[in-house]
Amino acid sequence: MEIRRLELRDREAVERFLAGIPEGDRTFFKEDVGDPDVLSAWSRPGAARSLAVADGAVLGYVAVIPLQGWSSHVGEVRVVVDPGHRGRGVGRALARYAVLEALGLGLRKMVVEVIAEEEPTIAMFRSLGFEPEALLKDHVRDQAGGLRDLMVLAHSVDDSFAAMAAVGLGDAD
Repeated sequence: MEIRRLELRDREAVERFLAGIPEGDRTFFKEDVGDPDVLSAWSRPGAARSLAVADGAVLGYVAVIPLQGWSSHVGEVRVVVDPGHRGRGVGRALARYAVLEALGLGLRKMVVEVIAEEEPTIAMFRSLGFEPEALLKDHVRDQAGGLRDLMVLAHSVDDSFAAMAAVGLGDAD
């Protein structure tokens, strides 16, 4: 598996990937992935959107979206993994890659939003240094109209950089 920046040449593979994502999981993109302009914007230079690929197939997607204004030091992480490849370390690899992306973007903090019942996903992010920061009750409306709680986890990019520097990886890409 290779993790790399999304490029224009990936359009068809990304469309196949998106077709396999359940409708309920599409909300985690926070963009209308059915809009061709959205997919074009994802592959523009400077967009911190990357793919996990193997044998020409997209296994997962990660984005680090810098926030604006008074939160411009914060990046929101979005990770979506193909249902057939979940539980195989793809999400973990993408989340680790996101930390490096955040460093490259000069961000100081990362946040990720997870449905509170998604205990394996929360555990995976916690194992990477993300800590629960907020629980928003009834914040998400699911496909059936039910309300679900949203967990916000945060991670200090500065702490990651300090840990990397301590083991001699401070100059690593």
